Amino acid sequence: MVKRTGPTNIVLRKTIRLLRKIARENKAPIWKDIAERLERPRRQRIVVNISKINRYTKEGDVVVVPGKVLGMGSLNHPVTVAAIAFSSSAIEKIVKAGGKCLHIAELALNNPKGSNVKIIQ
Repeated sequence: MVKRTGPTNIVLRKTIRLLRKIARENKAPIWKDIAERLERPRRQRIVVNISKINRYTKEGDVVVVPGKVLGMGSLNHPVTVAAIAFSSSAIEKIVKAGGKCLHIAELALNNPKGSNVKIIQ
């Protein structure tokens, strides 16, 4: 039986601890859910293209991707996207559409209750 260790990336481990702390202090289950999704093995982590974000959001939405955002597709309205990682083309397309790219920890600190946040997977 192999012992489950969790992520070895120190930034990811600190982010998970921070999300759990914020969820506990503010009674916001969304951050606990995202922390659990980030603890999955790397091969099960979520990868989302810009086209999916464009399809399921409207102007001004705040979106969390518990994984990486890739640049396939186009974005035609401003959206705030928080994720663990972004490809360079994804950042370029989000900023060009008038949106913002944030790290998940940044969004959790700015919005500890997690209100009006969508999870895209």
